[in-house]
Amino acid sequence: MAGSEFTLPREFLDFDSGDWMAAVDKALKGAPFDRLRTRTLDGLPIEPLYPRAGNARPQAGRAAGEPWVVMQRIDHPAPKAARELILADLQGGANGIELVFSSSTRARGNGLVADTLDRFSIMLEGIHPELIQVRLDAGYETAAALALFLALVEGRGLDPAKLDIVCSADYVGKLAATGQLRTALSVLQARLGDLAHRSVERGMIIPIVNCDGRHWHDGGASEAQELAFTFATALEYLRALDRAGIDAEVMPRLIGFTLVADADQFATLAKARAARRMWAAILEAAQLPATPMRLHMETSWRMMSRRDPWVNMLRTTIAAFAAGVGGADSVTVLPFTAPLGLPDAFARRIARNTQTILIEEANLHKVADPGAGSGAVEAFTTELCEAAWRLMQEVEAEDGIVSTLMAKTVQQKIATVTAARRAEIAARRHRITGTSAFPDIRERPVEVLAVSPDDLGTAGRRVDLPPPGRGEHQAAVEAALRNGASMADILVSRPVSTGLTTTAIAPHRDSEPFEVLRDAADEAVRRPTVFLATLGALSQFTARATWTKNFFETGGIEAVGGDVYGDLDAALAGWKASGASLVCLCSSDAVYATQGEEAAERFAAGGAAGLYLAGRPKDLMPALAAAGVATFVYEGCDALHVLRTAHQRLGLAPKAA
Repeated sequence: MAGSEFTLPREFLDFDSGDWMAAVDKALKGAPFDRLRTRTLDGLPIEPLYPRAGNARPQAGRAAGEPWVVMQRIDHPAPKAARELILADLQGGANGIELVFSSSTRARGNGLVADTLDRFSIMLEGIHPELIQVRLDAGYETAAALALFLALVEGRGLDPAKLDIVCSADYVGKLAATGQLRTALSVLQARLGDLAHRSVERGMIIPIVNCDGRHWHDGGASEAQELAFTFATALEYLRALDRAGIDAEVMPRLIGFTLVADADQFATLAKARAARRMWAAILEAAQLPATPMRLHMETSWRMMSRRDPWVNMLRTTIAAFAAGVGGADSVTVLPFTAPLGLPDAFARRIARNTQTILIEEANLHKVADPGAGSGAVEAFTTELCEAAWRLMQEVEAEDGIVSTLMAKTVQQKIATVTAARRAEIAARRHRITGTSAFPDIRERPVEVLAVSPDDLGTAGRRVDLPPPGRGEHQAAVEAALRNGASMADILVSRPVSTGLTTTAIAPHRDSEPFEVLRDAADEAVRRPTVFLATLGALSQFTARATWTKNFFETGGIEAVGGDVYGDLDAALAGWKASGASLVCLCSSDAVYATQGEEAAERFAAGGAAGLYLAGRPKDLMPALAAAGVATFVYEGCDALHVLRTAHQRLGLAPKAA
């Protein structure tokens, strides 16, 4: 009510940590306190209770009170269609666009084919680049994409030095994601130096190279690994720029960073804060001028699911929140249908509005570093920073990130973490809502854009390009593109050199193993089913029957039955009428003790292709197994193994890739 006051009880304010610990001990009933502690995949401890970090101060990051840039990914192959998407995004609240070309390692089968000045002009007709941030990602040919963009804006009379441009060239990321570089490392380093000289000559002190954490994250890396390998990449680029003779005063400003924001809110927040600390420490150690980190964050591709994609909205909202309060300068929210194809206008609008609400309604940007002083956030930030720094030093001790990729050390470290995470996903300790938990096997498909397959660029002619030097090579690329050459022409005109080959860190999504099972079940001639043979009264089996239904339906196997049958004969009759070949006994341990063995014997004798029992009644398991129970399903079991075995019993084959 207006004017009313709320006063906390005095005794509440008088409680201290000792009182809280006493309450915890009482709740634990003699169990060890350690059971409340957890660890991340990096081995970092997560305490159940943290004291306030009273001496902490806000970290320098995005300017206080300034909102981050709302980015939208543009990757439609057709220039006219891409233009319509850009206009809708900018009119709908975005103030930045990321142009992802088909040559990018992140195109995912699509990507822009605006590879000539004419096509580029069509795509950006009516767009005012002087009013927005433009990120360019064309993989190997990002420098050529920049040249096209500069030709366009200069043709409009704009000064490129006054534009907000970010380039995403990243040959280390290319090597990590694809396992190969077609060009010699020394040549790529020289081309980076050449581009840097040309940019500085034009007065464009912009990020021309991007240290991209998405490659590591999407391949399965932990938070510390993503940071460590991203900053090891930064060291590679700093050295390349130094060898090229770039002035130390501008060198740090030529490097940008991209990190991943996922649905682990506190890990994302701590990662963004740790990144700024690490960058400051690197610049100090290298005796380079203190330069604010240019940090872009994108919501995680790895966390997205194709099944029940609506849940992706929740995931990306948490991720965008964490990126914003973590101090990101710009944020891309992937539309919720991105794993299914090119997102349509509705999905793109939801992605934009997620950020708009966080900025315009929640006003998150108006507080500088809101995590400062939180005991949990400060501890996580410090521990993550220290773990990442140690790992980065290990990479440096092995002669840098390229050498460790060639030695496959990085791949092995990421594979170890990936295996641990997959084990948690398989056992559903790491739950994926809508996929490995609370599935909807009757979900309706969502719409994505249809893409014409004939929107493809081609290489037509070779052009003369001087070797990389102090900007001469990039100047020649600019001239060729202004005179009608395509980006593909530039690619084939570069001299052939011996590149590098190693094991790729293949991107994947966490939900894929369960999605394979769902796809196979959906494509079956008849929906596979499991009969829930519920024993006893409704109150005795409801909890386990509900849990079991969700368990099997994560593999696309529909649960039928589950009624109050009265006696075993009625349950057997219900099973025969259902046509299901799999049976799962569901009830309480008390009922299993009196009816379990007989039920197992009779269903096994009746020809059940697979007989399951919901629960893990330890004292009864040997006798139940002897009676015919083949598999016990319970919270924490290897759900993927159980469901794959069920598919084999049903004769289902996984969908071909």
